[in-house]
Amino acid sequence: MDLEVVPLPADKMKAKVKDESQLGFGRYFTDRMLLAEWHAGQGWCDPRIKPHEPFALDPACMVFHYGQEIFEGLKAYKWSDGRVALFRPEMNARRFNHSADRICMPAVPEELFLKGIQQLVALERDWVPSAPGTSLYIRPAMIAVEPLLGVRPSDHYYFYVILTPVGAYYGAGFHPVSILVEDHYVRAVPGGTGEAKTGGNYASSLKAGLQAKQKGFDQVLWLDGREQRYIDEVGAMNMFFVYDRKIVTAPLSGSILHGVTRDSVLKLAPTLGYQVEERCIDINDLMADIKTGKVTEAFGSGTAAVISPVGKLSYKDDLLELSGGKVGQITQRLYDLLTGIQTGKVEDIFGWMKFVC
Repeated sequence: MDLEVVPLPADKMKAKVKDESQLGFGRYFTDRMLLAEWHAGQGWCDPRIKPHEPFALDPACMVFHYGQEIFEGLKAYKWSDGRVALFRPEMNARRFNHSADRICMPAVPEELFLKGIQQLVALERDWVPSAPGTSLYIRPAMIAVEPLLGVRPSDHYYFYVILTPVGAYYGAGFHPVSILVEDHYVRAVPGGTGEAKTGGNYASSLKAGLQAKQKGFDQVLWLDGREQRYIDEVGAMNMFFVYDRKIVTAPLSGSILHGVTRDSVLKLAPTLGYQVEERCIDINDLMADIKTGKVTEAFGSGTAAVISPVGKLSYKDDLLELSGGKVGQITQRLYDLLTGIQTGKVEDIFGWMKFVC
């Protein structure tokens, strides 16, 4: 599929942020975007890299009324030798199409997804920050744009990719977060849309997240939607618990996201001498095991934070501390190894990094 590159007028070029410590997350966007369209009976057509600019959408577009929307998140890193690399982008392409299938949207050809992103990032390489901990965040998305009020899959979609340079997630240092276990609201159930990366899942998490922050917590840990007994995930992270030298996480049961970083942890941990196990984790058993010291560390994994240490976990009337409220040794090793691979400081034994330029 040929990819047209629309010329970028000089007056469309934006000033780049000079102080990379002020980037934050998702506040600034690069000059260009990738866009392709799908029409029923025609398929994918007109893929192009064009200036980043607003869409003109009819108020009746189905995305606004029936929620046909999916997205992904991955990063590009600038190495010390000047090369720019992506971390496991093929997994994002597959997960994107897994989400598309669940939301009744057309699959995006992997060649369009991967080569489109590579060419877009190559054109915008000057936007990739180089300060420690920074990266270029890549947001592919697909929306239903047919103007129709009627509950059925759309006949017209936009697939697009936008880029935003982001600052270090741990700008003030690699510190543990506090997590509140949600015991009233549920995020997803097996058979629902929990394992699809769609906006509705995040919308349904907002109320519990706001209430947790009002109580002084950083994140919400969701329990299963049927019994509210078993660990699911934190809204933006998969969760791991360390039992001595065994690292345990919830199985992919149909209600949690197939995390790229989660998969990476499961593959990397054995190379460090740790066992990994995927099994159902009862919240009551977990709290008891933290109290007795069987669980020594906990951490989350996700694209934004990579690895996020957990210092406190609260459930009902119990507020428990992990690792003395500090970053655990295993958590730190996994963070150092993963970020080292992503930035070229550690050998990439799995061949995960894909160079753009």
